[in-house]
Amino acid sequence: MKRNGSTLASLRKGQKGIIASVNAADPQVQRLMTLGLVEGAIVELASSALGGDPMEFRLFGRGISLRQEQARQFAVSPVAAGGD
Repeated sequence: MKRNGSTLASLRKGQKGIIASVNAADPQVQRLMTLGLVEGAIVELASSALGGDPMEFRLFGRGISLRQEQARQFAVSPVAAGGD
């Protein structure tokens, strides 16, 4: 996976991204994939704690919190205007 592109960790509050690729080498990341963080999923940054860690994302109508280190394992592409 490219390390110089956008990741979930680089989203701003309210910004949406489509998961483009996943670095699934880490067993914790594989577990997150079972929760719906997979290629093609649309994810929105809902909020983050002071200092930015952890980060709360919305996907499939529910929230999930990730540490920035975990969020950097998911590359994202921007969502086109009007895309949900």
